[in-house]
Amino acid sequence: MKQKSRSQPNPPPLGNRGRRKTKKIVTGVIFICFLILGILGGLATAQITRLQSAASGPVDAILVLGGSIKREMYVTQFARQHPEIPIVISQGSAAPCVQLIFERDRAPVQNVWLEQCAYSTFTNFTFSGELLKQWDVKKVKVITSQTHLPRAKWLAQILLGAKNIAVEIETVPEEGIPGNKEFWLKTVLDVTRSLIWTLIEPFYSPDCQQVQRLSEIDLTQWQPEDYQCEHQGQLD
Repeated sequence: MKQKSRSQPNPPPLGNRGRRKTKKIVTGVIFICFLILGILGGLATAQITRLQSAASGPVDAILVLGGSIKREMYVTQFARQHPEIPIVISQGSAAPCVQLIFERDRAPVQNVWLEQCAYSTFTNFTFSGELLKQWDVKKVKVITSQTHLPRAKWLAQILLGAKNIAVEIETVPEEGIPGNKEFWLKTVLDVTRSLIWTLIEPFYSPDCQQVQRLSEIDLTQWQPEDYQCEHQGQLD
């Protein structure tokens, strides 16, 4: 007797197989995306918590943004009251001018540093921020002028916040023509590149080779014609 051949199940159409495979890939990609977002969210939450904790603590460094000699005149008061706290002056007045101001105000200079690499507000924070990070600073007081806001504040919060450094802003009154003139487009561009920089910074950190302690400035090596102090400093 002839055996009846068993009917074989028809294989699923190739189109269905492809759709199933695509569905699995999409599901996997979605899962990975949610996993990454969860990790980033957790890191962001932890960083915000650290910054909030640091913000409620004491200031352990001062960062003076260059642009007006009034800011360096103002910081001498802080140096007298808190000689143990480091002060960084980022691309401010000529070194002899800063030293003469501190000498005139009888302010200690041992813990004052001049950072001379910055050439913009953005680089004020990228170069000096790396220095503050090396010192394990948790909270910094940034000294600038009202005319420099809100750009300086936003850049400080983004660029220093990425280094887990809380920021406190203090403004100094200025006279005459302001050292900074803000335009909305400039602010938007600087904020945008600051956000982008926070993604690059973990892989590349600028190192400023032009950092000098104020106490090491030798006025005898400077000739009066080599520098000019802003008239508001009244150093003539």
